[in-house]
Amino acid sequence: MVDVTPSRSRPSGRRWREIVPVALRWALPVLWVLWAGLAWWVEPRESTESQLDRDLAAGRVVCVQRAYGWADDGAYWGSRPRPQHATNGGMLVWTVPNGQIRYAFVGPPASASYLGEPDLSANTGLDARLAAVAGPWHVGGDFAHRIAGTAGLLAGVLTVLWLARLTSGTPPLAGTRWFWFWVGLLPFGLGVLAWTYRELWRPPSTPVLDRGSGWRGFGWLILAGVGISLLVSTARVVIGTAVVPG
Repeated sequence: MVDVTPSRSRPSGRRWREIVPVALRWALPVLWVLWAGLAWWVEPRESTESQLDRDLAAGRVVCVQRAYGWADDGAYWGSRPRPQHATNGGMLVWTVPNGQIRYAFVGPPASASYLGEPDLSANTGLDARLAAVAGPWHVGGDFAHRIAGTAGLLAGVLTVLWLARLTSGTPPLAGTRWFWFWVGLLPFGLGVLAWTYRELWRPPSTPVLDRGSGWRGFGWLILAGVGISLLVSTARVVIGTAVVPG
């Protein structure tokens, strides 16, 4: 007699539909916490030339680069810090052994000065001292860049899992897919957390009749994005860049 009992070695489709939401309910917040912690730690912190001198004296400068700004300014910790390289840039960016990135505005080197400007020969000496003890930017073994790379990988995994569930999973209950797509683009991954909480942790018992539309989600993206930007800027001024870097 042939046994036709369904195999229990692997879950059925229904079983998978039960497992995936539970797994994502925990995986997304955990990934977000890991990403946010690493991204916050490696986010560039504004410093001073005197702090650079102290780091140099203590042998804490690992790699350095002159720049004139950031390639991803205002990205809200969402991407790897990339200074815009400029030989005559007035900003110095450096990393320290604990994995943090610091920057200071010190003015261009003396070779970039013009007639009538203050003597900047001190900066030439600073560049020489930096070149003698620090490596160029993006050194392969630099701890800060490894942290930044790990944070970027976590952010990518978090985004892929969220999008895969949003586009191919069961339809959301509190809003349309387009609503959550736009809300999910909020900075710091806060939109993904909002979706996780509302759709996985506290879903409505029945589909909401007046579900959020794509236009409503786009409006929330603009309004909440501006509010978050103002809140972060205020906190940076009040608390300081050591706690709220950028």
